[in-house]
Amino acid sequence: MSEGNSVGDSVHGKPSVLYRFFTRLGQIHQSWLDKSASYIAVQWVVTLGLSFVYMIRVYLLQGWYLVTYALAIYHLNLFIVFLSPEVDPSLMEDSDDGPSLPTKQNAEFRPLIQRLPEFKFWHTATKGILVAMVCTFFEAFNVPVFWPILVMYFIMLFCITTKRQIKHIIKYQYIPFTHGKRRYIGKEDVGKTFAS
Repeated sequence: MSEGNSVGDSVHGKPSVLYRFFTRLGQIHQSWLDKSASYIAVQWVVTLGLSFVYMIRVYLLQGWYLVTYALAIYHLNLFIVFLSPEVDPSLMEDSDDGPSLPTKQNAEFRPLIQRLPEFKFWHTATKGILVAMVCTFFEAFNVPVFWPILVMYFIMLFCITTKRQIKHIIKYQYIPFTHGKRRYIGKEDVGKTFAS
């Protein structure tokens, strides 16, 4: 009788029931993610609803402030990475080894490629809220802290990091948000507009 040599193999060479269960669960999860990709507004409404439910839970339980602080820092970090370009223009300033953002008025337009795409930003932010929610069910994560200090620390950290990111955005003149595809009006489009 030979033993299985790959992960999830049982003794007889077939995948174990547990391995098949988690594989199938992962496929269902990925299927739902794929279906939800085109419903951006719904995704963010669900995430905001989950965060609202989480805040109500923390308020009613009067605890888990350290978990909430960690969640806020995590979301701040995700937001800063979301606002950042994939290739930092400050590193590419001196070299001509690849794409860079335009720094002059007549420079060629190159679209911003974010370090963290919006879908991954939403997905990881939602997972963070769910993990924090699960933590509120375990008393071990309810570390007693003086919460006003955590709020002050978070406000200071938020101001410092966003100020630095805004300075970076202004210095290298890139817009981290896009509002859909640009539409250019050509000669034939102008004629149609005036004829209407």
